[in-house]
Amino acid sequence: MKKSILSALKRKSDLFVSGESISNELGISRTAVWKHIKALREEGYDIESVHKKGYRLLSCPDILTLEEIEEYLTTDFIGRNVYYFDSLSSTNNKAKEMALKEKEGTIIIAEEQIKGRGRLGRNWVSPKGKGIWMSIILKPDMIPSEVAKLTLIGAAAINRGLEATGINSYIKWPNDILIEDKKVCGILTEMSCELNMINYVIMGIGINVNLDKEDFNEELKDKATSLKLVTGKKIDRKRLIGNILNHLENLYIPFKERGDISKTIRISREKSILIGKEIRVITGDKELIGKALSIDDEGQLVVEFKDGRVEKVFSGEVSIRGLKGYI
Repeated sequence: MKKSILSALKRKSDLFVSGESISNELGISRTAVWKHIKALREEGYDIESVHKKGYRLLSCPDILTLEEIEEYLTTDFIGRNVYYFDSLSSTNNKAKEMALKEKEGTIIIAEEQIKGRGRLGRNWVSPKGKGIWMSIILKPDMIPSEVAKLTLIGAAAINRGLEATGINSYIKWPNDILIEDKKVCGILTEMSCELNMINYVIMGIGINVNLDKEDFNEELKDKATSLKLVTGKKIDRKRLIGNILNHLENLYIPFKERGDISKTIRISREKSILIGKEIRVITGDKELIGKALSIDDEGQLVVEFKDGRVEKVFSGEVSIRGLKGYI
């Protein structure tokens, strides 16, 4: 009911809406309307009330609920079911708890993560209200070995979503987004499967949106940045998340239905920060130096190593040499 009242106020945001008209439209008492208005104000909505005129919505809070992001969505199913939390230990952990019972495209969003994680178990700084910390539940009908390609799809979608927001970025294969040679976003993809059947895939996305310099510790300040720091202005998180989810669905559907990742590969090549660079590749306890030549049609990184071997890499840690040490 509260959502319906908010929708009514948003539809006529420049006008007063009487409590009586809301009451009649929704079939509830005017007292109930007032209680829901009070609850919306407690959530941060600035709602003016004038005797004999009614209520008028003046401004909305900077929160990432479905009610706040849906106006930016053009998707059919991704992002149409949102669980919003003020604080979580990790959105990926919460998504894994819920995944089997939730439909595909469901998103878990938190304003802060207490124990956010990146790849290889690294800590991910997730301060309250300054980033996009979310996990998306996907349920593709494919063999588990194909799931790694979803990380590439996520990176391409974020790159395009940033571009639609007016921000140029680059992809560090397979799961990082860089701006000015510093990390601004990471993707952590996890799955549950049985033999050749996937139960679910969780795509965790962490984006440093409006973080300030003091939000990064000494270890991170030379390696990570935020959209606010590189643009010099605060970024609209709602619009950005909508842009990303729209591109994600557009790239995901061809892959899910036909195994087609051609558009993702084109974006990955075009916006790659690795191709042509000398890189360090770590797989297990092995570390090799080589040159990134290309990304093949299956999303594998093609590398020419120092001994002249040309091999394809589909997993492991890849770092660029010579850019502030290793990125």
